[in-house]
Amino acid sequence: MSGWEANVRKVTPYIPGEQPDDADMIKLNTNENPYPPSPSASAVLGGMNGGRMRLYPDPDVRELKAALAEHFGIEPGQVFVGVGSDDVLATAFLTFFNGKKPVLFPDVTYSFYEVWAELFGIPYERPMLDDNFRIKKEDYLRENGGIVFPNPNAPTGVEMPLTDIEEIVAGNPGSVVIVDEAYVDFGAQSALPLIDKYDNLLVVQTFSKSRSMAGMRIGYAMGNKRLIGFLNDVRNSFNSYTMNRPAIAMGTAAVRDDDYFRMICQKIIDTRENTAVQLRRLGFHFEESKANFIFAAHRSVPAADLMQELRKRHIYVRYFPKGRTQNYLRITIGTPEQMERLFAALKEILGEEQA
Repeated sequence: MSGWEANVRKVTPYIPGEQPDDADMIKLNTNENPYPPSPSASAVLGGMNGGRMRLYPDPDVRELKAALAEHFGIEPGQVFVGVGSDDVLATAFLTFFNGKKPVLFPDVTYSFYEVWAELFGIPYERPMLDDNFRIKKEDYLRENGGIVFPNPNAPTGVEMPLTDIEEIVAGNPGSVVIVDEAYVDFGAQSALPLIDKYDNLLVVQTFSKSRSMAGMRIGYAMGNKRLIGFLNDVRNSFNSYTMNRPAIAMGTAAVRDDDYFRMICQKIIDTRENTAVQLRRLGFHFEESKANFIFAAHRSVPAADLMQELRKRHIYVRYFPKGRTQNYLRITIGTPEQMERLFAALKEILGEEQA
């Protein structure tokens, strides 16, 4: 080992979903939106003045914050923006999870939570979901240094009722509770109405899923002004210019095109419900999803085998090989045409496996 390696921070990094480059692929492994962004957002990008790229972007991102505040009926001072919700969540971990008591998040959830906790030296515990992959609210009504969970949860797609979320927030006045709503626009109920009632609640959302802008990296958090102020203080302590000009302009245009946003979300919801029917006919079982994916296991064929067979046919789904998730596939909802190709491939595979 080289001498300088003794001073290196060694971590086990988060592993994102595979990004294949197949010409004829059906990519259902990273929960991307299969439809393009709002035409208004694309038009803004095409009309941007390249000469302005020599100037720093607005460090306060006022235009985008104002659009988000208007959309949600809150004040701009209640909005924090960052480079994707991962950036927002990492900043929130740094800002609010600094005590000696453990932060709580589920045992089956977004795996980046554990990575950030390890990276920042934050103690944590992972209460187990129940047998139906549901969060047990009682596990979060005990001493802790903070709470974070997605709603709907990932990779399960299961929604927690808003009444349970409120009970957790109200029961932890000494901790910040972060509700990660990356998938909320696909049929779940947002905790946003609670932010004016509880000063310890932070709601995080993203443009990556429902707004078809994963490539622009835009995320945001909403809460009371004191919470947002603390986030800004930490962000400005290491990078004041987190968002670039194209992202700000495109994000603002996308927020203002509400009709397109709602239309795309409904198309995905409709396709998800049809996908659920087709998968059950093929022998899969799963909990009801309120996300843009379904987390499913087959009654007789192992998930690892299905994943490999689909891959041979240039169809990519996400497989989590460890622990309680090792027999499940997370299948992103694509276009109706993409899902029909998936169903045809599964019928072929299951016919071969069960012959």
